[in-house]
Amino acid sequence: MTRPNAKRRPLGAILACGVLALSACVPTAPEVQKRTAPLPIVTTLEAPPSATPGSCWGKETTPPETRTVIEPVLVQPAQLSASGEVISPPIYRRAPQEYVVKPAVQRWFETPCPAEMTPEYISSVQRALAARGFYQGGPSGEMDTRTRRAIRKYQAPQGLDSETLSLAAARTLGLAPALLPQDETAPEG
Repeated sequence: MTRPNAKRRPLGAILACGVLALSACVPTAPEVQKRTAPLPIVTTLEAPPSATPGSCWGKETTPPETRTVIEPVLVQPAQLSASGEVISPPIYRRAPQEYVVKPAVQRWFETPCPAEMTPEYISSVQRALAARGFYQGGPSGEMDTRTRRAIRKYQAPQGLDSETLSLAAARTLGLAPALLPQDETAPEG
């Protein structure tokens, strides 16, 4: 039996309101942060001694080369009596000892400054790397993981194992002005 004055609400509307209310209680997914390449070092703080003022630098650190050798390590020295007679012999255990064969090496390299690393410039880097077979995909203008990997693959045969673009690599890609030899006989002024 239904009452004539009672208002009927559609079931769908009631469910929609409930779902909407519950969705407000659900926490949002955490924001994912993109991993970025280490920023170039500007000469105002840290750079090699011969750095030109206003230039930007990156630093590649090669880890030390070590060798692990298992050697005996004295745990307890020999126990001697007052007359110098050995009461108990020394106790040794074998333990790994790490030796540095080749120390860590820091190598400075000049980089394009952050102001130059615009989305247009990064897109040019991506296109130049793609033309040489190091970058897959279209130019995005973002210094993403794929771009940094391509930079590393391009620079590694040239002796720089870094995902930060060096100025020398930018020059070989045709993206930075070439260095001209300075003419010592040219007039100053």
